[in-house]
Amino acid sequence: MRRRALQLTATAKKTVLLSVFFFLTGLFALHGQQPNARVVTDELDRKMTVPDDLKRVVSLAPSITEIIFALGKEDLLKGVSRFSDFPAAAEKLPSVGSYVHLDLEKIVALKPDLCIGIKDGNPIAVVRKLEHLGIPVYAVDPKDMNAILETIIQMGRLLGADQKAQAIVSDMRTRMEQVKSRVATSPDKPRVFFQIGVSPIVSAGTQTYIHELIVMAGGRNLAEGPVPYPRYSREQVLGLSPDVMIITSMARGASFEHVKKQWSQWPSMPAVRDSRILLLDSNLCDRPTPRLIDGLEQVAEAIHPDLYRKKP
Repeated sequence: MRRRALQLTATAKKTVLLSVFFFLTGLFALHGQQPNARVVTDELDRKMTVPDDLKRVVSLAPSITEIIFALGKEDLLKGVSRFSDFPAAAEKLPSVGSYVHLDLEKIVALKPDLCIGIKDGNPIAVVRKLEHLGIPVYAVDPKDMNAILETIIQMGRLLGADQKAQAIVSDMRTRMEQVKSRVATSPDKPRVFFQIGVSPIVSAGTQTYIHELIVMAGGRNLAEGPVPYPRYSREQVLGLSPDVMIITSMARGASFEHVKKQWSQWPSMPAVRDSRILLLDSNLCDRPTPRLIDGLEQVAEAIHPDLYRKKP
């Protein structure tokens, strides 16, 4: 009983200390706010006050980190979420946990003027605690291709990189139109199964930007339907008889080759018979960033290789 009482006492002390820590941090955050500030509205239609001259930004998702680097505003980044691995310089920044398991104390310790998060993934409880401490959290919601372009524009405005954001989006739109024009010359729409990860077998439904990539690249998504990320058995995939298989995974090298070898045991499947299994870097298709256009071009080439053997 005595040991249990001591454990409870230690837990209580830790709770009190944490409460004091967050209370004092909140006071410092409130008193440290710059007088020159502006009111902005994020993509969830929430208004917040941020300093005119941002100095310290924390990214709460790898995609946010990539966009900030693409905008040339990486000097503002003082912390990033786990798996922020592009560009390589992002890996050297302090980590604040994964985007679904954020470390509140680490974020607060970095004294950010602003955190930028993502609607689907960041825990709302942590977001509310940050805001209670006087740290604004700007949320983005890149749910489809148009929304991704809009997110880049909005982040450019937020971080003072309007011209760079406009240039990135203009380039993305141009390359999208080039892909659509090229695949429009083919009457065929090959049947595509897009596999996310190695195990279990997960694909992408209609309400995803992966579906948009497949359609834009001139293919038919065999996983189209209301479920965003449906699961399949191996037998179900074989029954779909895809013409093209695109496999993405955070695991690289041997793991990639292993899953390709597994599917190669079924030579009756058109994608195997015609050697049309593409192993693609997951970050090119799974992250809503400017690199999504690189993914689109590779998907289009996998679906319509003959068109890409010709000169543009």
